[in-house]
Amino acid sequence: MSQGHAALLLKWYDGNARALPWRVPPADRLAGKMPDPYKVWLSEVMLQQTTVVTVGPYYQRFIELWPDLEALASASDEQVMGEWAGLGYYARARNLLKCARIVSSEFGGVFPETARELIKLPGIGPYTAAAISSIAFDRSESVVDGNVERVMARVFNVHTPLPMSKPKLVELAASLVPDERPGDYAQASMDLGAVVCAPANPSCALCPWEGLCLARSAGTQFELPKKTPRKQKPTRFGIVYVVRRADGAWLLERRPEKGLLGGMLAWPGSEWTDEPVEAPPVDANWHMLNEEVRHVFTHFNLRLCVKVATMEINSLPSRGEYLSSERFRPSDLPTVMRKVYNFAMTHLVNSK
Repeated sequence: MSQGHAALLLKWYDGNARALPWRVPPADRLAGKMPDPYKVWLSEVMLQQTTVVTVGPYYQRFIELWPDLEALASASDEQVMGEWAGLGYYARARNLLKCARIVSSEFGGVFPETARELIKLPGIGPYTAAAISSIAFDRSESVVDGNVERVMARVFNVHTPLPMSKPKLVELAASLVPDERPGDYAQASMDLGAVVCAPANPSCALCPWEGLCLARSAGTQFELPKKTPRKQKPTRFGIVYVVRRADGAWLLERRPEKGLLGGMLAWPGSEWTDEPVEAPPVDANWHMLNEEVRHVFTHFNLRLCVKVATMEINSLPSRGEYLSSERFRPSDLPTVMRKVYNFAMTHLVNSK
């Protein structure tokens, strides 16, 4: 059964593979060209909880700046985190650097080939380890992302809601992985979910598995996969303080390594809670701006009150440090802090 599924899917993939900047096309791969493990790893880390459309420009920029593992391993934390800004989930960027440096120093710049070894590296979980092992090294691993979960739920007509059905869907996906061309098969199954077996309106007539799909036979493909209803996102509130010194320097602090936006530059501020407590980093004549900065994180919505002030050169903050205008790059800030900067700049320029 699995070989029949695989043969049909690979034939479809050979004529319909998506052109992605990190991918070796199936014809080139059949001719003996293997993917660059560095590019596969970089793309897979970027694609964690992020769409292909969003990742594309970031990937291209990273490859331009750091074309190989050694270049990335030698990059500064600030520049990498700055280039990552906008992709979110910043722990991925921190782990990206840690992983690059470990592979460079402990593995001679060569990625391990097996999922069992890859999963030991920072930022590489079960899915990413399987994807790298399969795509980069053509090892027989079951690679299951959200697209593949949806395909499996429909092909096998699984009505148990996600996430409860995930172990079953992983098991079913593993039963179909072929011994030949497993790397192409992994990418083909993801493409099938992204292009044909779409969430709202699957194009069943174009699917190579149409005749094997149990949901198609039962007429249930439009209701699968079922999902447990999500809880409504809570909203948190905070206060941020934007300080510019008379010589043009900005007051910034680095967030703790662990936690949201860990290790990144940020404007000093309060905790993000239901009722934030004032936490100014320096005594000043604060001016509160008349609008909030809003940002959406995965698990909550954030609303920030922004207060701005200008200070004399000899002002001493209780926390954070001044960064000269020459050293300060707004691009080094995470997206939410860049929103604050743009908002505050409008006021600071207009108030001159």
